[in-house]
Amino acid sequence: MAEERENIFLFVPNLIGFGRVILAIISFYFMPTHCTLACTCYITSALLDAFDGTKFGAMLDQLTDRSGTACLMVTLATFYPQWTFWLQLSLAIDITCHWLYLHTVTLQGKTSHKFIDMSENPIMHVYYTNKTVLFFMCAGNEAFYAALYVMNFHTGPI
Repeated sequence: MAEERENIFLFVPNLIGFGRVILAIISFYFMPTHCTLACTCYITSALLDAFDGTKFGAMLDQLTDRSGTACLMVTLATFYPQWTFWLQLSLAIDITCHWLYLHTVTLQGKTSHKFIDMSENPIMHVYYTNKTVLFFMCAGNEAFYAALYVMNFHTGPI
């Protein structure tokens, strides 16, 4: 008789990841018109990123993060058409750098993108090993785009 295998899709961290995806999709739907609901779903999805624990969850987290940022930037480009080029450039850099870095880590046979040898890249080492640096870099990036989003509803487009 075949040995039963655990269903990784039902691990709690992965269920949280699926919840993140659902919240992100809800936020995308409401972004153009309902600031408070969209922000609540988007921020909750982003905060749930702290709960991971499986390889599948790590992959799902990266995809959810990149998709969330992309959809927010698309919305910002509709709010601020004069800044579309810069939003596109920022998005292209974000996706390209994350993809290249994760692909390189995979080719090197590493088990996680967060394990950095100091001799390879000291900046990335600090980024991934110092939780304060990681938090403020990620939070600062998200806060900037979130501020542009909220400003559209409260002060009008810049």
